[in-house]
This record gives sequence, structure tokens and C-alpha cells, in this order.
Amino acid sequence: MRHGDKINNLGRTASHRRALLSNLAIQLITHKKIVTTLAKAKSLRTYVEPLITKAKDNTTHQRRVVFSYLQDKDAITELFSTVAAKVAGRPGGYTRIIKLGARVGDNAETALIELVDFNEIYGKGKGEAREAAGKKTRRAGGRKKATAADAAETDVPAKTATAKAAGGAKEKETKEKTKDAE
Repeated sequence: MRHGDKINNLGRTASHRRALLSNLAIQLITHKKIVTTLAKAKSLRTYVEPLITKAKDNTTHQRRVVFSYLQDKDAITELFSTVAAKVAGRPGGYTRIIKLGARVGDNAETALIELVDFNEIYGKGKGEAREAAGKKTRRAGGRKKATAADAAETDVPAKTATAKAAGGAKEKETKEKTKDAE
């Protein structure tokens, strides 16, 4: 019985599975998207996302830890330079899995797994806004006190709205006066 066993063994021994996921992760990092079976894509997501999180902290220790999983210097260089710079503002969820349907030969469900920040179709202009927003938390209480710049920005639209309303009232008065004069 496999009660509480959450790992998908993919029909392989532990060493074979480790090598498979390592090779898939290397290909995902170098090519930014790969097509594989749905089960392998879901297993790859849990394997590669912690490595990307480790790559955000570019230290010798983190490089050695990630190298123990990947064993590919080119992929490590790509991960710690290009990929880490793109995902710096993202708190997680670095990959996206898109189901593609059944494969012709063996009817296996295929899926495209890709790095989210490297897709130009879905993510136009979202990365820049997220980095400016800062870190989001799940804690209750909302934001802390607004800075002076934020307060100044929020006051400007309110002032212009009241000025427009006052201007609109003045225009009404002048129109009524002209109607009365006629």
C-alpha cells in the first residue's frame, strides 16, 4: 500500500528518476520550454521550482547546492544569470504547464512546461509592474502607512476632481445667467 506516498515514481528506480528529472530540468533551463508527458511535467515542476528559488540568492553555497542536482555548468550559469534576474520579483510559481492532448503513438497525455517569465505571449509588461510593487505577503492588516510620495499621488486626483466639480458648477451658473438674460 502507498498511503501518504506523494512522490510520482514514474515507473523508474530512484537513480533513474533522479537522472531523468535532472536532464529535464537542464533542458527546461536552457530552452525555457519543453514538451513532455503530463506526469513528467508535474514531477519536473516540483523538482525545478526549488532550484530556481535557490538561484535567486547568487552565492557559492547555493551554486554548489544546485550543481549537486543538475551537474551541468552551462545550465547553472544560465540559471543564476538570466533566469534568476527575470524571476527576481516573483515569489514562486516559476513554471506553467499547458496540456497538449494525447500523443499519437502511445496515447500518452503530453504537456508543454515553460518558464512563465520567458513567454512573450502571456506575460507582456507584467514583470516590470510586479518588481515595482515589492514583496507581497499573506498576512492580515494590509499595507503599512503610505509614504509621502504615495500620499502626494493620491491627493492630486482628489484635488483635480474637486476643481473640476467646482468648475462645472461655475459653468452651470453662467449658463443659467445667460438664459435668464435672454
